[in-house]
Amino acid sequence: MSEAIDEIEYQLGVLFRRGRALANELAESVSPGLEPSGYGLLVRLDEAGPCRPSELAAYFRIGKATAGRQLACLEQLGLVARRPDPEDGRAHLLELTDDGRAKVAAARAERRATLHERLSTWPDPDLGALARLLSRFNDEFA
Repeated sequence: MSEAIDEIEYQLGVLFRRGRALANELAESVSPGLEPSGYGLLVRLDEAGPCRPSELAAYFRIGKATAGRQLACLEQLGLVARRPDPEDGRAHLLELTDDGRAKVAAARAERRATLHERLSTWPDPDLGALARLLSRFNDEFA
């Protein structure tokens, strides 16, 4: 079991390094100079819909100030807009602009196409097993 865990740790390191490189590429495809963390915020807004900055900070386990700086950059790029929170007049919600939504959709479609291309030779049972195990793994670290 220890050897298997050591191999998992090694393979995760490879996966994370390659994932960071892919995240850089995806962020650049949305907007030149965009940081990967900004891309992650865009994806979360796409998945969750309008959110308070504090909700995004909590989701990513980052400080409110860090989230605020990243979100301000996304606003300046025209990818995110803020509007008053109907439940609390003192707060605001952030949401993707039409341009932001289109750029995130294009980046995600590109990523999906790459995955389809790279995994097209895998048998369906192997793909299903990988999906189940990745889901289980992610649940352990939620």
